[in-house]
Amino acid sequence: MSILEEVQSYFIIPELGDVGVSFADFPRKISLIDSNVIVFGVPLDLTTSFGKGTREGPNSIRLTSAKQIETYLFEENIDLADEVNIYDLGDMKIPQLDSNCSLSSIISSVGSNISTTAGQIKSSDKIPILLGGEHTISYYQVKALADAKPLILHFDAHRDLKPEYGGMVMCHTTPFYHLINDGHIPGHDLVQIGIRQCDREENQFALNKGVNTFDAWAIHDDIEKLLLYLKEVTCNRAIYISFDIDVYDLPYVPCTGCPEPFGLDPFQITKIIKSVSSSALLIGMDMVEVAVRNGDYREGALAVQTLYRILANLQRAHL
Repeated sequence: MSILEEVQSYFIIPELGDVGVSFADFPRKISLIDSNVIVFGVPLDLTTSFGKGTREGPNSIRLTSAKQIETYLFEENIDLADEVNIYDLGDMKIPQLDSNCSLSSIISSVGSNISTTAGQIKSSDKIPILLGGEHTISYYQVKALADAKPLILHFDAHRDLKPEYGGMVMCHTTPFYHLINDGHIPGHDLVQIGIRQCDREENQFALNKGVNTFDAWAIHDDIEKLLLYLKEVTCNRAIYISFDIDVYDLPYVPCTGCPEPFGLDPFQITKIIKSVSSSALLIGMDMVEVAVRNGDYREGALAVQTLYRILANLQRAHL
């Protein structure tokens, strides 16, 4: 049994899950051994402080990728199925919150399994893509990949730099504070894109730690400044992308838990993705805070199209 096969016990395989399909669902089935990109879902929705629904994120992404969206990228004139070999581990099993299992113990247990899974994917020379689920989970994957000293490209409406929130130390508003404070990443290796909501203390922490911020207003006013910066700063760097779907403007994300106005649009996001240097090495990413309400799969579709374009633009040179 390979190391990667051992972590499969953490997961419910996609075909036995609620939607019965795997991510992208390529016509040619890819084995675990033959894959170079491994997707896994973590449907965690325990610390969200406003709208619920992120537990449905991984299935929303899977279903729209398999049933609605072709793998041919129109503007790129390529078929992603010809470019990457994706294997879907399925959704991680989440313990039930009850008198025998506290919130903090669930977060700790799930986090440990995320770190183990991401670390073993990395040691197998494959790229982990984490589907969420609330943003809390990003902490554990970045932590597992931190030895590569990646530049973190964090797309989000919110800084997520609080030390704690509502009495919770590890929650969806705190992952990047703890990544910096725990010494896993230096502040100057965090680039926050599309930010438009935080508290005063978070903002001061970002300034003190040298976090690079391109807020939504700056991007609307002068996107070229960000594009040039990313082309230069990502040159020959290992990069990790943490993508919160609420970086998009409110009309694009009607189901996510904390939508914000003044956000970015899909054309801007595509330009930003394309601006990353072709010499950059993508070592992992996450797509989080995707939700479904009343059968509305728009966020799933937007997440899939974003994921496809990240893979098409940042992976082909390294596969």
